[in-house]
Amino acid sequence: MRIAQVSPLWERVPPPGYGGIELVVSQLTDELVRRGHDVTLFASGDSITIAKLKSVAPQALRLDPSVEAPIVYELLQLAQIGEVADEFDLIHFHTGMITFPVIDTYKTPVVHTMHGRFGNDISKAYARYSHIPHISISNHQRSSGPEMNYVATVYNSVKIEDYPFNPKAADDPPYLGFLGRLSKEKGPHHAIRIARETGWNLKMAGKVDVVDREFFEQEIAPQIDGKQIQYLGEVTHEQKVELLSKASLTVFPIIWPEPFGLVMLESMCVGTPVIATNFGAVPEVVADKRTGIICANPEDMDALIPEALKLSREECRKYVEETFSVPKMVDGYEAAYQKVLEQHKSANGITSAPVSAV
Repeated sequence: MRIAQVSPLWERVPPPGYGGIELVVSQLTDELVRRGHDVTLFASGDSITIAKLKSVAPQALRLDPSVEAPIVYELLQLAQIGEVADEFDLIHFHTGMITFPVIDTYKTPVVHTMHGRFGNDISKAYARYSHIPHISISNHQRSSGPEMNYVATVYNSVKIEDYPFNPKAADDPPYLGFLGRLSKEKGPHHAIRIARETGWNLKMAGKVDVVDREFFEQEIAPQIDGKQIQYLGEVTHEQKVELLSKASLTVFPIIWPEPFGLVMLESMCVGTPVIATNFGAVPEVVADKRTGIICANPEDMDALIPEALKLSREECRKYVEETFSVPKMVDGYEAAYQKVLEQHKSANGITSAPVSAV
């Protein structure tokens, strides 16, 4: 099958550090190539892939200080794809609602994965284009938005071999790990409070977006002492794996309806149990009392840390291998693609056989 994968230009594929969407796009794109598909990735020019790469931006937009209006590059990307749309059997967008008015005119079948969450304004755009085939990344994600033409729910994955299993956490000294954007909804302030009140050391890593800078400087930075509370900055993949694999627990004290939560997978894959709040897709990702402890709110985490520490690191790894591997994710996407092609043929009165994989 000739497939176009379209990624946001804001971050490189795969991301050098934090970037859930781009990591999933990377895994999906390269595995599709390995399975014999002819894949073209539309992404930033510094992306790394075994697929064909096309771009209108030489590097990730967030790293280019000369970029004044990112939307210009997003529109140029849409124009670039439109010029060659007929060359593909299917185009898979990961770029959000800006694409809808344009891709609705394509003759080539399209599908869109919704990676974020719905809000009041965003929901209006999705409702207007609800007929476009969509793939959700969790069942909970669907509940917060309008009725859509969902063809599947496909969970995100991790490349197992990129996350070496660690059977034993660090004990000199032991610490809690936190990984994610340093934004209020991700709960880094709760992670700090938990550490302070329980006496645990806390190691934190993640990027600070422009919109979160004030929150970080006012509520997070003053509490970082470099001893009990450490901030490692925006880490590489290798540093991320080390942070998670040596942690006794990964704290995930979100206070918003997270549509998935890739950090939880990464933590469990290296063997580290997760203690998380019951928001969004958390119950779909963490097996409660098997690979983590799910709490009603961040305030409950303090008392439940001892219970979480008893969980098997081997069981955490096994759970991810069985449920969230890249092959399993790509199986789901391939099945979704066939549904999209069938819908397209039915809508256009086409009775030919399904498009072959190669």
